[in-house]
Amino acid sequence: MIYRSVQSRLPAWLRRHVLYFEETIATEVEQFAASLSAGARLLDAGAGECQYGHCFHRQRYVAVDLGVGDLQWNYTHLDVVADLTALPFPSTIFQAAVNIVTLEHVREPARALQEISRVLESGGRLLLIVPHEWEVHQAPHDYFRYTSHGIAYLLQQAGMEPVSLQPVGGYFRLMSRRLLNGLQFFPSLWFYAAAVFLVPPALLLPLLDALDRERNFTLGYICIAKKR
Repeated sequence: MIYRSVQSRLPAWLRRHVLYFEETIATEVEQFAASLSAGARLLDAGAGECQYGHCFHRQRYVAVDLGVGDLQWNYTHLDVVADLTALPFPSTIFQAAVNIVTLEHVREPARALQEISRVLESGGRLLLIVPHEWEVHQAPHDYFRYTSHGIAYLLQQAGMEPVSLQPVGGYFRLMSRRLLNGLQFFPSLWFYAAAVFLVPPALLLPLLDALDRERNFTLGYICIAKKR
């Protein structure tokens, strides 16, 4: 993926500019972790390679994943290998949970959210991040994309209420990302020539993002929900 291949090569301000979705996710996870009390039990539902585990060093972090999304990933840091639709935990055991760009890979997302809700205590919070306009990834385990209305509905059905539900960028940030995605279609011989045409507008387009006030064109959504 673009993020993993270039994040270490770019200064922080440029990462934030061109990899807006990933950098916003990182910031939101850090802020969510900081809002939790020390020692709180935190479920990372769909943890993958546990890339955000370090953010929860103050909490009792439990990483769960089915471990089938990407054959190249290292799943050895997981605490539990399990299906999110059948979590092997007692009810109301966690104070908080995160589900980060994972729900699109679950065949039964409603059941997964119901299970996360079940293991959360009353008033427990969930940080949920989902894609809206995104390429197919981790095929064939890629099933859904979500609107804000769909997320609100699924959460309500699971006994949770959105406290905040925000789009990540608008039309122009989306177009910027799509231009950068276009570089993957050019062989190495033509890559730099293509970059001359695609990269400059990709850098400029985010400056216009304030024009899209409705944000119906967005990379994804970040939601904080609370169990009723």
